[in-house]
Amino acid sequence: MVTKENVDLNYEDPIEIAEGIYWVGFYDEDFYLYCNPYLIVEGDEAILIDGGSRTDFSTVMMKILQTGLPPSNVQNLIYHHYDPDLCGSIPDFEEIIDNDNLNIISHTENNTFIKYYGGSLERKCIEKDLNFVWEFSTGRKLKFIRTPYAHSPGSFVTLDSKTGTLFSSDLFGSYAKDWELFLELNPECDDCYSYEDCPAGKEECPILGIIGFHVNIMTSKKALNYALNRIKELPVQMIAPQHGSVIPDTNTIDTVIEKLQLKENIGIDDLI
Repeated sequence: MVTKENVDLNYEDPIEIAEGIYWVGFYDEDFYLYCNPYLIVEGDEAILIDGGSRTDFSTVMMKILQTGLPPSNVQNLIYHHYDPDLCGSIPDFEEIIDNDNLNIISHTENNTFIKYYGGSLERKCIEKDLNFVWEFSTGRKLKFIRTPYAHSPGSFVTLDSKTGTLFSSDLFGSYAKDWELFLELNPECDDCYSYEDCPAGKEECPILGIIGFHVNIMTSKKALNYALNRIKELPVQMIAPQHGSVIPDTNTIDTVIEKLQLKENIGIDDLI
């Protein structure tokens, strides 16, 4: 299991969270919404996932270079939806990577809007062009699973077959004042439903930040439950969200899913 005890957590550097998977995100103590781009390196091939905003580009690109990877080895840019905190830096990556075979991978619903960020990259659709699978030359596979309206029509998640890491985009995201790269829960968290008064003595309940994020960002309880039920069927060992903290083990994943599925009034449900 990957934890902060066995991984070097210098946030100024890329951090390998699983075999060949690097967090190349941006740590900002003054901002409660942390963005987490990820780089998968498999031999001399690489894929960047949810590359980040334009303002974060220099930080993300520097961390990619720190892994020792030549930028031209990046073959694909995966975007789980079309928000600017994921896609804003697309023209910058196109210019720096300088790979004639570089592609964008997303769902058709997303690619319709991603084109407006500019650039000339080919946009491949997970359902039409790839049949929901991308395979490295080594045989390592990325599987794409639809999670529509969680939170956009074209939303999906990506499962790495080699490590069981699920790149979940906004699902499992969080608002966090006291952010850490890896989510750590106390044993008391399993049976705790009093999020304002932590029995373990924590100043801020991490579950509350996750729930609050989903209430605001997801469209409805029906959409959220559909996505969570699909994820429960997958052989997931770790969840790497685009916001908040990495969920590093199956017990913590189960706890977070249970808490989210108990929550009523998600998105539009809270207004009607």
